Amino acid sequence: MSNMIGSNGGWLMGLVLPALLGTIAPAAIAKPIPENDAERAIAPAQLAIPTPAVSQFAIDRLTSADAAIVGQVTSVSQLSDVKPTDWAFQALQSLVERYGCIVGYPDKTYRGNRALSRYEFAAGLNACMDRINELIAAGTADLVKKEDLLAVQKLQEEFAAELATLRGRVDALDARTATLEKQQFSTTTKLNGQVIFAVTDAFGGASRNGQDDKFNTTLSDRVRLNFNTSFTGKDLLTTRIQASNVIDPRPATDTAPGNEARLSFQSGSNTSNAAFLGLLKYAFPLGDRVKIYVGTGFNIGFIDVIDDVVNPLANDAQAAISRFGRYSPIYRLGFDTGAAVNIKLGGDFKLQAGYLASEASNPTAGSGLFNGNYAALAQVVYAPNFATIAFTYVNAYSDNGLNHGTGSTLSNLSGRAVSSNSYGVEANFKLSKGLQVGGWVSFMDAKARTGAARGNGDVWSYAVTLAFPDLGKKGNLGGIIVGIEPKLTGTDALLSGLTRRSDKDTGLHIEAFYRYAVTENISITPGIVWLTAPNHNDDNDDIVLGVIRTTFSF
Repeated sequence: MSNMIGSNGGWLMGLVLPALLGTIAPAAIAKPIPENDAERAIAPAQLAIPTPAVSQFAIDRLTSADAAIVGQVTSVSQLSDVKPTDWAFQALQSLVERYGCIVGYPDKTYRGNRALSRYEFAAGLNACMDRINELIAAGTADLVKKEDLLAVQKLQEEFAAELATLRGRVDALDARTATLEKQQFSTTTKLNGQVIFAVTDAFGGASRNGQDDKFNTTLSDRVRLNFNTSFTGKDLLTTRIQASNVIDPRPATDTAPGNEARLSFQSGSNTSNAAFLGLLKYAFPLGDRVKIYVGTGFNIGFIDVIDDVVNPLANDAQAAISRFGRYSPIYRLGFDTGAAVNIKLGGDFKLQAGYLASEASNPTAGSGLFNGNYAALAQVVYAPNFATIAFTYVNAYSDNGLNHGTGSTLSNLSGRAVSSNSYGVEANFKLSKGLQVGGWVSFMDAKARTGAARGNGDVWSYAVTLAFPDLGKKGNLGGIIVGIEPKLTGTDALLSGLTRRSDKDTGLHIEAFYRYAVTENISITPGIVWLTAPNHNDDNDDIVLGVIRTTFSF
């Protein structure tokens, strides 16, 4: 027999097998043979029919989607592409109804016109021989005619090599499967990771009183390994190991290096590439409408425990290149440890509430989960298909300023205990598949509670964002952010010990970037940030920050 049975191989098998096995019908098997018959019968034990643990035709495609089968067919009518008018219909009907050794493909087709290899024919033959063994075992005399069994044995010998190969393939597959199961890391945990390389330089920023730009070109990196574990299929435990050596480019300005040029992927995590626990977070649902987050880690914020910060450019590895450009500074009040609840209300409304404490693990007086630094957030989100709009309130206390980590030096109110009530509006509108327009306004009403000078101060911030998804090709992203980083205004005695009590001028943050997707797992993002009047002081030269960020995801 040739190595391939022609284009009608499936039909041919349906015709040949019944012809060869037709005399071994159940009635014949059950018929006793006289002991004095000249042609002695062969007992079932003498029929050494191999029984590899496969019965599908496409065994030689174990690694393909076609290897999946529907299972045993009990009626030829289950095969959608087999009709009573087909030339091999009777043969197929015999194999199904008399021997039960025909299987179909996942779409319930037989595919009788496709080419049939010798391996597939051997697999089908083996299934029928298994069925014959069952019928013999059920016979009253356990005997059949010698010529019938000789026909089967002839087929067995013809396909002995193929059946042996099949058995070897299955045995090898079983061995590999057992090895994988034995050596697998976990049945509940999946690993993904991210590596960033960034070339960065900043120019300008020298003030008129003689300070120079001493920031040189740098090459820095950040590595994250995330272990995502699910115990129920609906919950998620995230354990993140992180290392980084990213240093913020902070050219000198009139008073001190400010926070306006900070990078999105630095986020206060420079550890000289020493690994540490960056995030430990558990998310789980309560019913269909409520999701709970509990988390801790190095410098985590509300972005890690609430679902909406309302900016399509928020991703620090794939979108904005600056810290300010990611989202409103109101979400940066509070960090380290906390929890949040995200509730789906009726229609397109959601309610989100969260609590963060930066001294949760410190048991000393004035610290702890509820007696130390904290931030409590409440947010209402309206999210129809075309937009997301959020109204945000944060009540916070910190023993070292506001800690929003962006904007001017004065706007952070560092070096004193500060309580604050902050209000924000954030929005993003999907005008088309390739254009989204959004932005935010935030107002922080701060009050100094320690130090020689105590009083109130107002901190404002604004931004307009433009996002261009799939710009140039699928997976790319263009972004533009124009805004005013946090600025201290309207103070009373709050800063009486300094040379001025509020930021005297207003500087702009102008940012543009373009993420190019090299592959599904590699992207390159060149970007530029232009800061006018750094530190909100016209006496300072403009700062231009250039970044080329390469991100690998796996």
